[in-house]
Amino acid sequence: MPDKLLLQVNEISKAFGDKVILNKASVSIVEKQKIGVIGRNGAGKTTFFKMILGQEEPDSGVITHMPDLRLGYIEQHDPFLPGETVLGFLERYTGKPEWECAKVASQFQLKGERLASLITGLSGGYQMRVKLTATLLFEPNLLLLDEPTNYLDLSTLILLEKFLLGFRGAVMVITHDREFLKKTCNATLDVDHGQLFYHPEGLEEYLEFKEEQKALAESVNLNIERKQKQLQTFVNRFGAKASMAASAQSKRKQIDRLDEKKIGIANPFSTVTMRIPPVEAKAGVGLECKDLTIGYPDKIVAKNIDFEVERGKKVAILGDNGQGKSTLLKTIAGELAPISGTCGWRANLKLSYYNQHVSLAMNPKHTVYEYVRGVAVGGTQEEDIYKMLGNFLFKKTDSTKQIAVLSGGEKARLCLAGMFLTKADVYLLDEPTNHLDFETVEAMGEALGKFNGTVLVVSHNRTFVNLIATEIIEVKAGQVKRVNGTYEDYVWLMEEEAEREQSSKSVAATTASPSPSNSGVDPSSTNPPSKENARKIYELRKELGKIENKIKKLQDLVEKGVDVSTNQAIIDDQEVKWLEVQAQMEGLK
Repeated sequence: MPDKLLLQVNEISKAFGDKVILNKASVSIVEKQKIGVIGRNGAGKTTFFKMILGQEEPDSGVITHMPDLRLGYIEQHDPFLPGETVLGFLERYTGKPEWECAKVASQFQLKGERLASLITGLSGGYQMRVKLTATLLFEPNLLLLDEPTNYLDLSTLILLEKFLLGFRGAVMVITHDREFLKKTCNATLDVDHGQLFYHPEGLEEYLEFKEEQKALAESVNLNIERKQKQLQTFVNRFGAKASMAASAQSKRKQIDRLDEKKIGIANPFSTVTMRIPPVEAKAGVGLECKDLTIGYPDKIVAKNIDFEVERGKKVAILGDNGQGKSTLLKTIAGELAPISGTCGWRANLKLSYYNQHVSLAMNPKHTVYEYVRGVAVGGTQEEDIYKMLGNFLFKKTDSTKQIAVLSGGEKARLCLAGMFLTKADVYLLDEPTNHLDFETVEAMGEALGKFNGTVLVVSHNRTFVNLIATEIIEVKAGQVKRVNGTYEDYVWLMEEEAEREQSSKSVAATTASPSPSNSGVDPSSTNPPSKENARKIYELRKELGKIENKIKKLQDLVEKGVDVSTNQAIIDDQEVKWLEVQAQMEGLK
């Protein structure tokens, strides 16, 4: 039996002023597909999602939602209210009862104290888990994810991957994290040149296919151009002769017709090459931290920090969100004073520091070109300035734009473009890959990997870090320590830890049709319960299933208007009982 059609996009067009986003583009989405949506910044990926959701209208064409479609969308902005707790938000946002919110949230290690916590006090990774929980409570069978990997720590990324791999509905995900797409998606939708190109294979296979198509097109076009050249030679030789005029005119028409047979070649994803100006090579220790304590006047983040970084090394600072990675980098950059101890760079080393808020210091009246010209080291050629701007997706025509009219993402990219022309000895980078497409991310990673100076970077983009890191420093539970092995080794250990934290039931069992059997052993438990407790948990799980079935049957009766007040009172009692049984299970783990 073929999979059900969920969404039909038929010849939609969309333009903003003179900029054409989509031009008579079509695609069909069926159940169970896992689609990675790719394309350069500004190609129209987010606009396409907004049209599916009804937040934007196409200029022409039709998007048809099939009767069985249940859309789920994780918003980029935060839908939380001030002072809202995790459980309070889930109940308000979804309209679902407390027991059901708690059940789905537990699949993402949101339980106990975290459910009662203020959302604003959670890290970005846990806030994403809250939004994902809220989305799943609507029981979608097509999930739209727009840049879900931005600001997520590695452990949450791994959790999200495992969820998506087991999710029984369809998924469309926009992300510039190549590894995330490779692990979660088995089909690709390329938003390019106003069209939606669907390919029934994953990202790597699609890019290979695209390169093959490009090579084929180049070969066809070359043969056409050779034929045209031969015809043009005939025209040049005999066009002026009256006796050959008709033949020459025929050949000119053939040349024109051959132009129509040429195959258009879209820009491939491997066109960006980036070069960071080299610096004077220096040996020895560049950075030394001794008995360092970092944090703020009212909070110590980490202490007893001792490490050195040799010049020319590329160091990845890793750890979950909220552990203090940015605080450490800010201290190393001299932006934040140590609470105690020392943290110092050797003399005559020029530092350049990038963070997500650096764009706030930009003069809004300056143009794009004026900003880069102003921060670039003296003697930088105009050609090099335009080339670096091009690397970060600025066209030459953008160079006269004022900073005031740029988006937040454009400002971030402009800061990076200028930074790499300062000819610094040391680059300190805090999440530099947000707002960049994966082509630019990888070009920047390769350039930094080849750079002969020193780099310290905070990033969760695995492809980017893997291209750079020669050393790893982990910030965790108030401690800062070196980690032996490669970055790939580190990721593998994190994945193994995530596996151990999962229950025998995948978190993905909470999908389009959550079932009572999804209530299982605590996924966050690293030590299995004793045999006696495991038996009790098994019995409690069966009891939970019975309660859930009873609640659903009673809810059906209430919806039909059958003895509403009595049945609602029973539902309320059963929900309290569900929470009590759940609490008993928690106590046995």
